[in-house]
Amino acid sequence: MKKTFSPDNLDCANCAAKMEKAISKIDGVQSATVSFFAQKLVLEADDNRWDEIVDEVCRAVKHVDADCSVKR
Repeated sequence: MKKTFSPDNLDCANCAAKMEKAISKIDGVQSATVSFFAQKLVLEADDNRWDEIVDEVCRAVKHVDADCSVKR
């Protein structure tokens, strides 16, 4: 499954790069792109574990920037 999310309070390109790297390491993620300029996160991941993966993505985003969150 592939879906686009809008991160809230994504403050810098460096944070976006760190988020992208962390999200890409999550088991079941096929691809992840986080764009500071477009203010979007594009996630492609395993359909069978989609909800679990999205939960992990939300935690990874918070870990990188506590003020940032992902709109579901």
